[in-house]
Amino acid sequence: MRERPTPVLVHSPLVGPSSWRPVAAALRARGYATVVPSLSPVLGSRDGWYPRMAAAVAHEVARHGGAGRTVLVAHSGAGALLPAVAEATAAPVVGAVFVDALLPHPGRGWTSTVPEALRERLRGLVRDGLLPPWDEWFPPGTVEELLPDPRMYARFRAELPHVPWAFLEEPAPEVPDLPPSRCAYLRLSEAYEAETQEAERRGWAVARHAAHHLAPLTAPQEVGAALEALLDRLGH
Repeated sequence: MRERPTPVLVHSPLVGPSSWRPVAAALRARGYATVVPSLSPVLGSRDGWYPRMAAAVAHEVARHGGAGRTVLVAHSGAGALLPAVAEATAAPVVGAVFVDALLPHPGRGWTSTVPEALRERLRGLVRDGLLPPWDEWFPPGTVEELLPDPRMYARFRAELPHVPWAFLEEPAPEVPDLPPSRCAYLRLSEAYEAETQEAERRGWAVARHAAHHLAPLTAPQEVGAALEALLDRLGH
């Protein structure tokens, strides 16, 4: 029987690695070795965030003995990082799964991919070149409603960085995408239906799980099961 690939769970740069840890535990219980890199230290850099984040993930894969086959799994804003991560990782990357995630936008910054109204609203929140923590981008109570457990919310919020506005403007590297047969999309919330439909148009494997954007924290067993089905498809 062929060895299972190692899922490398890449968190959005706007949040912290704890957003993936419950799913990592669920996948380990299902027999997967998992890696959960942290991108948070990279945001302290002045520029070159994409290559630095790709290098940070590659380093964690190597540090955990990742010489075998890997599947990169991105949540939310980490989707734009995956092509650069795949190029930087020495271990063979056999697939990529985008979980309620942005699709790659090579040669463009995040700010050029969103509506002008959102871009200008966020620009108005910038102080000394930094945005406030991600949960403050929304009306009060929005994120707390998704994470009603006060202790879970406190742990999640403690990791939220002040994101440099310049990072959101930095063009993503123009590196080759993985072939469609090696890509999959897992939709958790209706907010990412447009990305899901684009993934279908590209011929990716697609699954929809009715949940919400932070379900990796609140429903890790269900998200882990949905991921396992996609991992098995990509790992063959």
